[in-house]
Amino acid sequence: MYHTGEKPFSCDLCPKRFTEKGHLVVHLRRHTGEKPYTCDVCKMRFTLKGHLVGHMRTHTGEKPFKCDICKMCFAQKKTLVDHVRTHTGEKPFKCDTCKMRFTKKFHLVAHLRRHTGEKPYTCDVCKMRFTVKGALVRHMRTHTGEKPFKCDICKMRFTLKDSLVKHIRTHTGEKPHTCDVCSKAFSLISNFKRHKTICKTI
Repeated sequence: MYHTGEKPFSCDLCPKRFTEKGHLVVHLRRHTGEKPYTCDVCKMRFTLKGHLVGHMRTHTGEKPFKCDICKMCFAQKKTLVDHVRTHTGEKPFKCDTCKMRFTKKFHLVAHLRRHTGEKPYTCDVCKMRFTVKGALVRHMRTHTGEKPFKCDICKMRFTLKDSLVKHIRTHTGEKPHTCDVCSKAFSLISNFKRHKTICKTI
């Protein structure tokens, strides 16, 4: 069937067709929401066994996929593929509307919603809507008060990972943003951008 292009297995809920019954079974879970694979550690559920296998590495710390360029290691192959594009500059996903290009398909999908106005993720508490699931997850913490990101140095906790990263720099003194005009360095990108608007040194 791969060679003939025949797709005899059709979804009753949408127009999609498949070459193998197993592919149809997996696809149907998108409609039903079925997640038959459960993590024994945290009870998180998954549609595909491969997704569970990849998730388990967040518990074991295993990172079998290594970047040949910088030797950084990753738990999932897809994450490695995305990472390699930071070295190559490849942006294979293009918006047909405005021609912007992206390194990740996820970023393209989220971008397209800016054109369509689609916001498929809704907060059950306040009904606020979001274009991406991650934004909804972060928003929900304003209701729950959850602060999952903890500083290993002072034990302070944060709602957002980005806030933790910024906070850690108060301990390490790291200043990753450097002005190419005067060489002054900043720990926060907001301060760096503000500086760039006023720096006139030649």
